[in-house]
Amino acid sequence: MQDYGVGGPGWSPLPWSWAAERLVPNRNYWVVTASADARPHALPVWGVWDDDVQRFCFSCSPDARKARNLAENPQVVVAVDDTVECVSVEGRARVLEPSAPGRERWIDRYLAKYQPLSAALTAEFVRSHLVVEVVPERAFGIIERDDEFAERATRWVFG
Repeated sequence: MQDYGVGGPGWSPLPWSWAAERLVPNRNYWVVTASADARPHALPVWGVWDDDVQRFCFSCSPDARKARNLAENPQVVVAVDDTVECVSVEGRARVLEPSAPGRERWIDRYLAKYQPLSAALTAEFVRSHLVVEVVPERAFGIIERDDEFAERATRWVFG
């Protein structure tokens, strides 16, 4: 991002732990998908970032626009809802079938995070919807403050 002054002599990358500290507790995540003909779609979702496996998981209706888009084009962006200390993760999404290893573990994490906010949320409700896992390819961290933007903007690559 040299056109924005990033990468100068004072630049110091953010550690991944900075990104994880924002991804893990975040309540609402923006999920951005695109259809096969590249029409974008963005809406917030509840989800879970697991830093141990570096994966993100969310649930949605099988009839949701994001579900239809992901069936056509698995490329996805997930971003925290903070526009000052922003983390954006680009990757590929896949629906976890009911028999997929780890699916129930994701559901348990989702319930642990969101049942305190919504007592009516049940495992049966989540199981009746798609469980989508995002495998990151790259991520970006930006601090949108004049004194830190050019000195801290960071890109991480997974692989």
